[in-house]
Amino acid sequence: METLSYEKIIDAPKQKVWDVLWGAETYGEWTKFFSPGSQMKSDWKVEGKTYFLNAEGEGMVSTIDNIDEPNQIIFKHLGMVDKDGNEDTRSKEVMEWSGCFEKYILIDFDGKTKLHAEVQTEKSWEEQINKGFIQGLEVVKKLAENN
Repeated sequence: METLSYEKIIDAPKQKVWDVLWGAETYGEWTKFFSPGSQMKSDWKVEGKTYFLNAEGEGMVSTIDNIDEPNQIIFKHLGMVDKDGNEDTRSKEVMEWSGCFEKYILIDFDGKTKLHAEVQTEKSWEEQINKGFIQGLEVVKKLAENN
């Protein structure tokens, strides 16, 4: 398992950056580099359910391990979900990466926000994850600074 991390300095307050990251209108804008039509559905509860889905409704089922808005959120990925809503948290393929974390930490930085993102992933996904975060966080920066 690899741990990849990314940072972006954004000239906007933490709450503004948080709202861009998780807002229904903006989430799909910055995550389109992972998968066009991306959406997130969450109950926003620790140990609840969060779904990261593509345009077809397939993706990952996760839980929030820790949340402290607008300072940090840590997701723990549990498994996959198919377009019919069936969750797979027990297959051999899923068990190889189940429990991986994805963290977003927002820090006051000289009147700006330092956004630190960290994700655990398999080596085979590194190129796609890098592309998604490098391009996606630039969109977060533009949206937070321009709105």
